[in-house]
Amino acid sequence: MAGPGGRAHTAMWVPGPSVREAASMYGTAVAVFLVILVAALQGSAPAESPFPYRIPLDPEGALELAWNVSYAQETVHFQLLVRGLRAGVLFGMSDRGELEDADLVVLWTDGDNAYFGDAWSDQKGQIHLDSQQDYQLLQAERTPDGLSLLFKRPFSTCDPQDYLIEDGTVHLVYGILERPFSSLEAINTSLLQTGLQRVQLLKPNVSTPALPSDLRTMEIRAPDVLVPGQETTYWCYITELPEGFPRHHIVMYEPIVTQGNEALVHHMEVFQCAPGFESFPQFSGPCDSKMKPDRLNYCRHVLAAWALGAKAFYYPEEAGLAFGGAGSSRFLRLEVHYHNPLKIQGRRDSSGIRLYYTATLRPFDAGIMELGLVYTPVMAIPPRETAFVLTGYCTDKCTQRALPPRGIRIFASQLHTHLTGRKVVTVLARDGQERQVVNRDDHYSPHFQEIRMLKKVVSVYPGDVLITSCTYNTGDRKLATVGGFSILEEMCVNYVHYYPQTQLELCKSAVDPGFLQKFFHLVNRFNNEEVCTCPQASVPEQFASVPWNPFTRDVLRALYDFAPVSVHCNKSSAVRFPGEWDLQPLPEITSRLQEPTPRCPASPDQRPAGPTVVRIGGGKG
Repeated sequence: MAGPGGRAHTAMWVPGPSVREAASMYGTAVAVFLVILVAALQGSAPAESPFPYRIPLDPEGALELAWNVSYAQETVHFQLLVRGLRAGVLFGMSDRGELEDADLVVLWTDGDNAYFGDAWSDQKGQIHLDSQQDYQLLQAERTPDGLSLLFKRPFSTCDPQDYLIEDGTVHLVYGILERPFSSLEAINTSLLQTGLQRVQLLKPNVSTPALPSDLRTMEIRAPDVLVPGQETTYWCYITELPEGFPRHHIVMYEPIVTQGNEALVHHMEVFQCAPGFESFPQFSGPCDSKMKPDRLNYCRHVLAAWALGAKAFYYPEEAGLAFGGAGSSRFLRLEVHYHNPLKIQGRRDSSGIRLYYTATLRPFDAGIMELGLVYTPVMAIPPRETAFVLTGYCTDKCTQRALPPRGIRIFASQLHTHLTGRKVVTVLARDGQERQVVNRDDHYSPHFQEIRMLKKVVSVYPGDVLITSCTYNTGDRKLATVGGFSILEEMCVNYVHYYPQTQLELCKSAVDPGFLQKFFHLVNRFNNEEVCTCPQASVPEQFASVPWNPFTRDVLRALYDFAPVSVHCNKSSAVRFPGEWDLQPLPEITSRLQEPTPRCPASPDQRPAGPTVVRIGGGKG
């Protein structure tokens, strides 16, 4: 095992004949696979970057993860760089970033030998060797400041102890071993220095569009921010376009992260302010500061969004996002989320986003449309729920009224909830049948939001229905959580990026308020008039007084499942399209998409029966 100086321990343990034979066979298989791997990676990425995606795992920069995705093999190849290695490291995945019930791979030493093994942790954090070794070590090599581990794992293993790698957010977990352990089972995660990092592992394999010859750049960055020494900070900064800045198309953007702050800058967004205001006050400070001008709340039109692990974002060759010119605000708001769990003091940062734009306008303007639920307290989640679902509809009547005959093409999506959101999915339905998932995240985190390119462009035509469902966990709350703008209230939104741009900017729904009042009246019949249904009582007050029991929970769930809705089929001016939009029936869906079934590897390649004895190669340095 390599120590802090990069020197590997001499392997003293001599395996028995049967284990030696198995190790030899496995070593041969690894050597052969390395040749195949190099060839495969060279074909899917530039030679200088066989691992195109890279993130720091821990805030100190001791662990760095890089990876590549092979959709042909349905396998992820990982490279884990460990700086200043002590006695070992564990890495893996879990449902929400817990170290309990996690799917792990562990590198450890007993003092004489180093081992690499596929493992899992139980509900108490105790680590166990997995009977099915699906993480496969390909190479262990010394580096000038530590160790490089190259290993792979299939998306799906059909091992009940393994995490299913799928589209959407993945919660990565890690731990650092400070001392040798006599066996893997002697390790408990509760005694380790641990942490988590969120990424989208399965990046879409889309080609990079050609860029125009007159490409120009603009950097939107907050200058010389003194990062607060607290775990979480959202920093807001207002800037403006030059006076008379004409109409352009944004065709690409990428992050600018101050060197050394890669582990601090968690995500960033650029918003355009509302065009109805002639000016916005200058501001650079925490977004929750009492000094922040209220007018900054009108800067909410997303131009760009980046999160840790994401690379440059490209618009399709035929479309660009318009900014500048008549009817467009010159004012922009940059929001940077700093994640500083070590509460580092005195760190300066000037991170931001670089926009690439062109004066040669493309054939289509790209647009952003909001799908999901209206921001209203009539949509609520009872307390102590672990998986309560709310659904918003963009109805066939709205798409028939607002979309062009040739439809629109959705190419990217940004999902959004507040703190209790756990899953989000948008499905396209046509003629009463669910046809296609637009975007889905079964491990969604409100702390990790980015605009994601879709693997396949989704075509939406007049008469189609877009159904957005969010699953919430309010297990730690004592009162109902209502919909609204506050971070302690909830949202259910999918910001879809599409072209050609239409007048339709918002296509959402909420339960009819009159039917909700019938719910409160029904609760009163069975609970001694505990809920005030008088006109002066607000909906949040009414929900706060509901006695939550199995009956009231089931009735509210049933109400949301069948009651008519109020549809917001809105133009960018916030005015609804002409038509009757209240008391609309829910779309009738007669056929639903089946949940995807994990596909087991057809013929698992040769795996070791137990942990691999690690022989560390002599890398550079």
